[in-house]
Amino acid sequence: MMLVAAKDDPLAGRVAGPASQCLSGFDTNARAEIVDARTIVYSRTDRRNWVVHPQGVCQGLRPGRTLVVEQRGAQLCKGDRFRTVQSTSSVPSAYCTFDSFVPYDRSTAR
Repeated sequence: MMLVAAKDDPLAGRVAGPASQCLSGFDTNARAEIVDARTIVYSRTDRRNWVVHPQGVCQGLRPGRTLVVEQRGAQLCKGDRFRTVQSTSSVPSAYCTFDSFVPYDRSTAR
């Protein structure tokens, strides 16, 4: 699947690296953005973004919702569960699970 960069695309100007099973040293201050019904982008620094897709279909995954992650340790890993919550409701979606995490680094080519 090819990702096309738009002006406000969080992956614009970035190059994908090899997928990882976990985000080491993951901290809860990382910014999570739901891009669409199949894509979440985590960013901790300006240099690297991490893209993760849910395993299978994830009802309720769409922009404008908040992720509620059930993390089982210091790392966020493939298989960890999450839900989404709409800002106008406290009723969470069904559980979903993360697939692998793919790093996207800023390209150094000019």
